[in-house]
Amino acid sequence: MECKISNLNLEVKIEQIGAELCSIKSKTTDREFVWNADPTIWGSSAPVLFPIIGGLKNGETEYEGKKYAMPRHGIVRHNQRIHVVNQEADRITLRLTSDELTHKQYPFDFTFDISFRVKDNSVIVNYIIKNTDTRDMYFSVGAHPAFNCPMNEGEHYSDYYLEFAERETLSTSTLTPDGLVRNDNIEVINNDTILPLTDHLFDNDALIFRNLKSRRVTLRSRKSDTALEVSFPDFNYLGIWAKPGAPFVCIEPWLGVADSENGDGQLINKEAVIKLPAGEKFEAKYIIKIIE
Repeated sequence: MECKISNLNLEVKIEQIGAELCSIKSKTTDREFVWNADPTIWGSSAPVLFPIIGGLKNGETEYEGKKYAMPRHGIVRHNQRIHVVNQEADRITLRLTSDELTHKQYPFDFTFDISFRVKDNSVIVNYIIKNTDTRDMYFSVGAHPAFNCPMNEGEHYSDYYLEFAERETLSTSTLTPDGLVRNDNIEVINNDTILPLTDHLFDNDALIFRNLKSRRVTLRSRKSDTALEVSFPDFNYLGIWAKPGAPFVCIEPWLGVADSENGDGQLINKEAVIKLPAGEKFEAKYIIKIIE
């Protein structure tokens, strides 16, 4: 079931299964900004990543001597047990609550809320995670929104670039065929703000950026003023990805990363894992701004 929220500028749709953002449409131009999840190319539009990002080594993680198998990106994506807890004209909150099924994949009791709010020309996406367990809870969380690229007819993918808010010198780790992070670094940007998009930029999978100075990235065209800005004040990692040759690009704020190929498989030892004490809550947000 699709849920709709809107204001005078934007109409936004969220798929209840997986709490997945599936449409941001301008009411002024009728332009659609979110990838349509064409299953023949890539059948998602904006997966929600929790309590892991990317893949696990051997498809499982271990906590207190017990192993838990999880699919790539965790237990929210494709989940049919997500329900709406609040909806108004311009905002909505969806929730996944731990149960006997989540316990088979992830050991902790929790509530996972994701809210979407339309304000002016922006969509504000907020995660609220509460540890309802009696022990510390360990997790990663992130976003995977895919945006149409090109955004205008008559333009090509290579007409577009990503503009970082600050000058950056950034390297990426490469990924193994099963999505694990290798212990290597390939320079992508050297003291620049611009990352050009090309048809072969993602031939070796996603770009993974650590140690960013920027907390804002803008998708721009050299041929038009249409742009899309993603701000991520609460996120320390950024993934950039597209299926090679596909007409979209994912701008992915992350708190965490996939398992290392040399990792020990222990949940508490995952890179950048978040430790949340019993009874406490964690919040993080990112913002998508439409520029026309």
